[in-house]
Amino acid sequence: MLDSGLNETSSLGFMAGLGSSMLYSFLLFSVILSLQEMYREKLASSELFTILGGFISSLIFAVLLTFIGNFQETCGIRTGWGSVLVAEAIALIAAGTVHRVCVTTCFLFSAGLLYEINKLSGMMLLKNEVKTRRH
Repeated sequence: MLDSGLNETSSLGFMAGLGSSMLYSFLLFSVILSLQEMYREKLASSELFTILGGFISSLIFAVLLTFIGNFQETCGIRTGWGSVLVAEAIALIAAGTVHRVCVTTCFLFSAGLLYEINKLSGMMLLKNEVKTRRH
């Protein structure tokens, strides 16, 4: 039987499976981190670019959190705040290589992203619970 690349629990049909999502998030992490390091002088050159550097580091946080969460799910390990702290620490270190103000803006943008990810996750869980109750 061929694997279509979709998660069997996906009710929407467009969500990637754990393995695909883990691969894509790792590739995005590598690309974003590489580009950030390549352009670190430009990102540290002005106030606006420094804020942009913090935002880019928060994207590193988001894709790394996705990678760690998917890795833990495939291993059968319960995900929790530990993965958030590890992803945040790595993103803050990456932001620190650009400029020290990037660390602050990365933390603020990451907190906002984490809030939105948590809200979206809660909505998806609620939607899946309603669909399973119907069947």
